[in-house]
Amino acid sequence: MGRKPEGKAEKTFKKFGVKIDEMIADLQKLKEKARENYGDRFEEMDRNAEKLKDEFNQFKERNKDKWDEVEDKLEKAGKELAGAFKTAFSKKTETKN
Repeated sequence: MGRKPEGKAEKTFKKFGVKIDEMIADLQKLKEKARENYGDRFEEMDRNAEKLKDEFNQFKERNKDKWDEVEDKLEKAGKELAGAFKTAFSKKTETKN
């Protein structure tokens, strides 16, 4: 007993699979090219981010008293803003007489 001939759907899925494999290979090439072209830039951005983080932490330490007050006020403002959005976007429940 031999194998049944491929059906129309099976042929379509095989072609689709080949196209997916080609697309994956193309994406891999693009990934490698991007790594070559932008790898140094990403490393530089990481270094800059670390430098900014360090500078910000130093700023917070030098201005500890002020920063504590700023954090408290920002937290209160965030809560008030969240409450305002909740009020603005909550459904009204009106009673009709």
